[in-house]
Amino acid sequence: MEFVYDIVVITHLLGMAAVIGAYAARQPVVSGPMVWGARLQIVTGLILVGMAESIDSLGKDPNMVKIGVKLVVAIAVAAFAEMGYADHKRGKSVPWFAHAAGALAVVNVFVAVLWS
Repeated sequence: MEFVYDIVVITHLLGMAAVIGAYAARQPVVSGPMVWGARLQIVTGLILVGMAESIDSLGKDPNMVKIGVKLVVAIAVAAFAEMGYADHKRGKSVPWFAHAAGALAVVNVFVAVLWS
């Protein structure tokens, strides 16, 4: 089960890389990879928490306050990415959606790494 958990962690990190990488490459435009990366972050994050809570052999004890903060920020990233991408497809330019999604994704990385 450890292997499956590690694969989900890798997928979670790839989602983060898609959001931040797409932001860095295409700013101030929200692109498809940014939206899909934000979606992937939420789904894989929930799977990771579920696995950590339910599988004792993994030896994980997640901090639920930290998880809650990260979930709220991830939902905000996904919301800004979805709205920015929808506006981009309609031909409207709203660059602050891309900046908000990218900046909040970086904030989520800081929360993940610095919050013990």
